[in-house]
Amino acid sequence: MNPFRVEIPQADVDDLRRRLTDVRWPAALPDTGWTRGVPLDHLRELADYWRTGFDWRAREAELNRYPQFTTEIDGQRIHFLHVRSDRPDAKPLLVTHGYPSSVAEFLTLIGPLVDPAEGQAFHVVAPSLAGYGFSTPLSGTGWTMGRTARAWVELMRRLGYERYGVHGGDIGGGVSGMVAGLDPEHVTGAHVVTDPFTAAAVATFIPGLADRLDGDDPVDKLILDRIERFRTEDSGYLAIQNTRPQTMGCGLVDSPVMQLAWIAEKFEEWTDLPIDRDQLLTTVSLYWFTGAGASAAHTLYDQAHSADWGAPPVVPQGFAVFGADETVRRLVPAPADAHWTEFPRGRHFPAMEAPAELAADLRTFFGPLT
Repeated sequence: MNPFRVEIPQADVDDLRRRLTDVRWPAALPDTGWTRGVPLDHLRELADYWRTGFDWRAREAELNRYPQFTTEIDGQRIHFLHVRSDRPDAKPLLVTHGYPSSVAEFLTLIGPLVDPAEGQAFHVVAPSLAGYGFSTPLSGTGWTMGRTARAWVELMRRLGYERYGVHGGDIGGGVSGMVAGLDPEHVTGAHVVTDPFTAAAVATFIPGLADRLDGDDPVDKLILDRIERFRTEDSGYLAIQNTRPQTMGCGLVDSPVMQLAWIAEKFEEWTDLPIDRDQLLTTVSLYWFTGAGASAAHTLYDQAHSADWGAPPVVPQGFAVFGADETVRRLVPAPADAHWTEFPRGRHFPAMEAPAELAADLRTFFGPLT
């Protein structure tokens, strides 16, 4: 376990600003809004703020408030935050981010978990997925969710935790479930966050699911409409990364505006509570400075071409649904006795959109588990 601090060379910061100054912008088509991607006026404003107003060193210092480490597992450097609580009753909790995100997603969640005003406290372990953030560069191909789950089990073993909970959303939710399936002797429970649109997107990859839905039922009809929209309108970002990550990666690591547009589009589409520009640009900056745009795409390719989905969890399960509606119950295979909480607002990034609500649900779920 090697102590780690985020220390981006000033030359890299200066190079970013130079590239943002020398952008070659495409011509804008009038009256298209968000229908064809990020509007140029919105993207220009973000890029200008990234160049002239965003304080990377302040965000770097915020990341460095928390103890960080790297270790090598299965030939891959893994970066992680390990923040221990002073509370004697604190329970270990392994939290895993998704796409397009990073451990910066948890910066506003860690405090309420480690030092809550009341209720259960946690020791938080937050790894960067292989190929993301400072878990770069990729050591090779094959970093699927199953392989990641096995690495996380080893990480928690090295940290000496005999009992621990797991939490995540998006890719992190899949990894967390697989960790629980792989290590039920040590995992106390698995907690996953989702939302109606993420659930529908995942449903597009479940063979035969659409055939089992009744188009005359209003809830099933809503699900079918969302599945069709994802297939025809919203899945382009995934299709190209699942098939041509190397080609896409050339643009993501060479053009900061390409990387900015790639992530800003998803923050716009996948949230309904505000995430400020500094939060967005912290995530984008981590992708830019580490070249994670390309390596993250390679891991998405590997998962798309893998049959390794791990074993199902056999530990207590909890679900927090943000922006909840009646469709999610039909799409999420939750056991009858699962903990289930629905929140009216928030979507794909609840740790950033609604950290207080998410922290409270984690305390409620894991508090009684031993």
